Amino acid sequence: MSSGVNGGVSSGLKSGVSSGAKSAVPPAAGPGPGAARSAAPGPGANLSALRGHNAALVLGLLRDAGESGVSRLELAAQTGLTPQAVSKITARLRADGLAAEAGHRASTGGKPPTVLRLVPGARRAVGLHLDRDELTAVLVDLAGTTLGRRTVPFDFGAGAAKALAVAGREVEALLAEAGGGRAGLLGAGVAAPGPLDHGSGVLRRVTGLPRWDGFPLRDALAERLGLPVVLDKDTNAAALGLTVGRARRAAGPRPAGSFAYLHLGTGLGAGLVLGGAVHRGARTDAGEFGHQVIQLDGPPCGCGNRGCLEALCLAAVADGDPARAARLLGVGAANLVRLLDIDRVLLGGRVVLADPEPYARGVAAMLAADAARAGGRAVPVDVVGRGGPAVAEGAAQLVLAPLFAVG
Repeated sequence: MSSGVNGGVSSGLKSGVSSGAKSAVPPAAGPGPGAARSAAPGPGANLSALRGHNAALVLGLLRDAGESGVSRLELAAQTGLTPQAVSKITARLRADGLAAEAGHRASTGGKPPTVLRLVPGARRAVGLHLDRDELTAVLVDLAGTTLGRRTVPFDFGAGAAKALAVAGREVEALLAEAGGGRAGLLGAGVAAPGPLDHGSGVLRRVTGLPRWDGFPLRDALAERLGLPVVLDKDTNAAALGLTVGRARRAAGPRPAGSFAYLHLGTGLGAGLVLGGAVHRGARTDAGEFGHQVIQLDGPPCGCGNRGCLEALCLAAVADGDPARAARLLGVGAANLVRLLDIDRVLLGGRVVLADPEPYARGVAAMLAADAARAGGRAVPVDVVGRGGPAVAEGAAQLVLAPLFAVG
């Protein structure tokens, strides 16, 4: 955990979020998604940004501590903040309903220290996964616990008007089922097929769906939902979820600092986490893993090239040959491991989850063979989110994670 700079707490939305209705997030909502985007600010930084960063560090430690909580002295030791600064921050978090007392530690001489914990239900976020043929919506609390979930058929190729109508209807139904209305609702994270521009919230030429090219999906959804919206690629959302929240716990041991999440469903893409952070690239276009050409005279791909890994892999799936699909996926994974020297490969997506074993076995075999040729050690391969909506939950983390100095 990076050290903090003494200060308090701030609120607000990061520049990459479209705000929609101005009343969607209460002014007193505490640290907003923009509060902790960067590492500890340097000299000359805005004081409110310093305060927001420190509050996010503290809030993240409260979340990680779970029900057992953490004392103010422990928070000071782990953040590098003074006890006085931690007291000011935690007082404000308690006033905003984000933190509460959770008993006392055993005394080691003197007054027993008070333990604080996160209040998970104090805020909520919606996560939307817009797949080519299916929409999944989830509602999660600050701890990443899923409070509600809906999945319905969806036609991404039907155009913007129909897509927005379905998304709006499903979010309203989700909130009605979960109860509580919009109280404490911070916004919606939306995961969609790429390529897209995460910063501007604009879709690019989505593979197989060129009519979406240039559409401002983030702003259109913000207006439709009346909520702040963050848009990202589906694979990036899943990768983010694997670094925080329940999706990480469902994956088993916490993923290593650098890993690739390979998603095989209606398409094939990758979410990259390098040095503990999602890597989007300078133009937020990283992760178009499926469009590496591995056969120059191969079959045409929806992206316009020939012999793309995605086209070959999906063809093997359509032929009912998971072993061949897994070998192809393993070739691409080996290329990625050699290129980025990552620590771990994680597999997910509808196709993999329907029959995980051949994909885990096949990709692991290809990585082991490639590592043996290079005289190195094969990186581990795991299947994540067995049966769980990893992308939709990760989409909700697009809104929540920056509250905890993650993003």
